[in-house]
Formats: sequence, C-alpha cells, structure tokens
Amino acid sequence: MSRSRPGRDDSPDRLYTLTGGRSRAGSDAFDLVTLVVAESDPVPGMQSEHAEILRMCRFPTAVVEVAAGLGLPVSITRILLADLHDTGRISARHPRASYRLPDHDILEQVLVGLRNL
Repeated sequence: MSRSRPGRDDSPDRLYTLTGGRSRAGSDAFDLVTLVVAESDPVPGMQSEHAEILRMCRFPTAVVEVAAGLGLPVSITRILLADLHDTGRISARHPRASYRLPDHDILEQVLVGLRNL
C-alpha cells in the first residue's frame, strides 16, 4: 500500500517529462554533497524546475537539499542540474575536507601501542 504525499506527483509520466525521457545525467559530477551555486537568474520560458533550482541556489546548496526542496528524487534532480551545468547557469564543486588524515607512521605507532596494552 503506497501513500501519496500531498503536493507531490511522482508518477513515472511526470518524471519522464521533466527529464525529457533521460534516466541518467550525462556525468557523475553531482553526488549528494556537491555544492551548487546559481550563476544566473531564471529567465522567462524556462522550465519551472530549472527556475526553482536557480532561485534555491543563490547561495551554495547541496544536491540533496535541492532534491528535497524540489520534492523530487535525487536521480531526477541530478539530470536537471546537469542541464543547468551544461548551459553555464550553475557551477558545482565538491566541498573540501577540512581535515588531513594522520601520517601512516603515526597510525602504525598507535596500532603497535594498542597491541602492547
């Protein structure tokens, strides 16, 4: 038994229409934490989902947040993002890790120390 969520139409026909029949984005540039930033404002005649993405991404926004804001599956959101990226309307970057892994020698010394306990 599946329940429909109010205001959300996940029918295959709608999703097929949104993506123009595509089931995958052209690249793997967008994972869940990739940050997306709009490089332009929406223009008249633009697909409504594309326009909404541009409004949501005025500041860096993660792909998963964009999908949640649109109420769409991440796979569909990635296709829409790829469309905007291909036309230069958005930029995307993976967040940098603010940490470095410890040196291998230090990890080895910790392991030896733990074994000696």
